[in-house]
Amino acid sequence: MSKITTHDQADIQLLSFDIDNTLIDFHTYKSNFKTAWEKFKPKNVLLTYNTGRLIDDVLNLIDKGILPRPDYIISGVGTHIYDFNNNCIVKEFNDVLDDGWDLKSVEDLIQSIQHPISEQPIRFQHAYKRSYFFHDATPDLISSIEQDFAEANMHVNVVYSGDKFLDVLPKYANKGNALQWLLKKLNLKTHQALVAGDSGNDSAMFDIKNIKGIVVSNAHEELYKYTKHRQVYHSEQEQGDGIVEGLIYYGILPEEAKIQCDIDHSEDFFIKKELDSVASEDDDEKVALIKEGYVKAVDALKKNITPLGFSACSIKDNVAHGTDENYYSVWARDGAITVIGALPLIHKDEEIHKCARQTLLTLFEHISRNGQIPSNVRIKDNVPDYSGVGGICSIDSGIWVVIAFYEYVNVTKDIKFLREHISAIKETMRWLGAHDSNNDALLEIPEAGDWTDLFGRSYNILYDEILWYRSNVCFGRMLEMLGDHEQAGEYIRWSQVIKKEIVQNFWPSTQQQLFQSVSFAEKQFTLGDTSYLIAQTTPFDFSWRCDVLGNVLAFLHGTIDAEKAHQTFKFMLGVGVNDPFPVANVYPVVSPGDPDWSPTTPLIY
Repeated sequence: MSKITTHDQADIQLLSFDIDNTLIDFHTYKSNFKTAWEKFKPKNVLLTYNTGRLIDDVLNLIDKGILPRPDYIISGVGTHIYDFNNNCIVKEFNDVLDDGWDLKSVEDLIQSIQHPISEQPIRFQHAYKRSYFFHDATPDLISSIEQDFAEANMHVNVVYSGDKFLDVLPKYANKGNALQWLLKKLNLKTHQALVAGDSGNDSAMFDIKNIKGIVVSNAHEELYKYTKHRQVYHSEQEQGDGIVEGLIYYGILPEEAKIQCDIDHSEDFFIKKELDSVASEDDDEKVALIKEGYVKAVDALKKNITPLGFSACSIKDNVAHGTDENYYSVWARDGAITVIGALPLIHKDEEIHKCARQTLLTLFEHISRNGQIPSNVRIKDNVPDYSGVGGICSIDSGIWVVIAFYEYVNVTKDIKFLREHISAIKETMRWLGAHDSNNDALLEIPEAGDWTDLFGRSYNILYDEILWYRSNVCFGRMLEMLGDHEQAGEYIRWSQVIKKEIVQNFWPSTQQQLFQSVSFAEKQFTLGDTSYLIAQTTPFDFSWRCDVLGNVLAFLHGTIDAEKAHQTFKFMLGVGVNDPFPVANVYPVVSPGDPDWSPTTPLIY
């Protein structure tokens, strides 16, 4: 995470943060923000909550210790301002809202609209706000409601957010206008404020000229679209963790605050069970074994150093025959993963650093005209191969290289190296995107087209989609490093569309939303609510198996939230995917006689 300049750090004097799914989880109220803020908060920065919740609801969250004490609260989607330190409503602001507001007329018009709109409970209503449920409404539907109000000569503010919340407010009422009024009252400029949010009702804050912002990674697509041209930091973490990440980026919190974001599940039964299994081992012996393993791993890595980069195997120690000779190559997938794994060593060992860089260079030098990264490059003659044995595909090779390139540049801060090769990688992203042949944000993978090339999976494969999501995040981050914020925002926004599609398609649920399209597979098969992301989906079928690597990557790359990850690991450890060691490829394993079985199906990796 690259920090901004010292000048900008010192400039921020007021924070204006949404609450639900920005600072805290809407359902569980979980968050690490309070702990980090109370330990590291600066003395000269005002904290403001800018939320759709009503004031009593926010005060209740503070009283319960869920949120830290703020300086101001903007509540009801910009309809009230509360001075927390003086325990009073700022009454001058209400005079601004009275102009043209007729609550009874608003209620009458909404009741006349022929759409499935229902009123939210009374606790979410007040004199300057009427709130409704309107699930999965399209932008055209919202525009039609705005038109209905305009034709009735009612100048109101219609706010739609979270794919289900519809608020009707006075024409000057929104989070942005309320914030601007507060800044003016406090004699602060807009560039001295930092805002954060996750949904459409936060867009008015980001619309303020010269404002700085944080968009958390769980944000709705509507907010990504709105903020892609603005001064915004898109966090890699979700909710409160993403806010802490953004505050570190802007220099408001120190790097140590990141440690506060670790979620503790140490008391969970399945983790206790794993710890109990090693409790009898001698700690000194265990540490010694780990150290020995580390030394041997570094030694093994160095045996794979070649003039072209990391080889797939130690050439001196392996005699290859026939098709095995392709192990005497720099492989895109293997090489990229090795580069990522070797990053902690590059500042300690120059030989490893040079080889990691050369691995990327070798692959970059052979990118095809249409952007395809070779599957491997032979070491003896520097000749690329764009497929595997038998002409099989290798879609994930290019994805891994994009990810590894970002991770390398992020650690080395070698912006010159990034500038030299970003154009070629952009072509690779276009080549990869062309595999989304139905524009649903997911890649269509040919049979045996990734690392499990002996396993005949095809179409939407969990493992590949997770990497596709991560590569869009990484490419957006690289464009961000180069100052191309418009394009960066577009790729990061698209990554959130991919994430949403992954969760919707690979984590089956019995809960069907209004207006949600139903695929053929959903009509024909029912899994119920699963405890993991399933391995594969097609328009006509699905694989209900648990892809272990795919689910692990989903957690590591932030495709699923902490609770889903917790559920997944609890399931995998509970069914014993790591017995026998190291771990099963899929659970249940594919056995002879199974429809997925073939003589070469891999059982374990």
